[in-house]
Amino acid sequence: MAGIMMRSVAFNDHDRLPDRFAREGENVSPPLEWADVPDGTRELVLFVEDRDAGREPFLHWLVTGISPDSGGVAEGQVPTGGREWPNGFGAPGWGGPHPPRGDDPHRYFFRLYALERPLELPDAPDAGDVHRALVDREIASGNMVGTYVRT
Repeated sequence: MAGIMMRSVAFNDHDRLPDRFAREGENVSPPLEWADVPDGTRELVLFVEDRDAGREPFLHWLVTGISPDSGGVAEGQVPTGGREWPNGFGAPGWGGPHPPRGDDPHRYFFRLYALERPLELPDAPDAGDVHRALVDREIASGNMVGTYVRT
């Protein structure tokens, strides 16, 4: 399977996310860039989850319908053509990191999927719904990880 290159000018892969992206900070989404989206991609899906949140991953951001030609998203913006879905906090759009105080650093997985056909989701999907909907739909993907701990 092909790989999509992802990066951010705000943090490096597996580095701590700056406080401004956290829920108790400015709660703005980080800037992201991507490249190497394969031909035949009909839409991109951006999916950010905290896999250290407990038994089930916590959904921090879900954007579907992103233009394959978008190339990225600026800080605090919605990717071109994208539809933001409710996050695990219940509000549409970005919901910044907010792990419990005293926890070890949590990992936030930023994943971008290239799809040949649109994703079908329930009205208020959780991270598990997204994973199930992606089965047999992705033609390429890319990811990066940010960490965060509350002090």
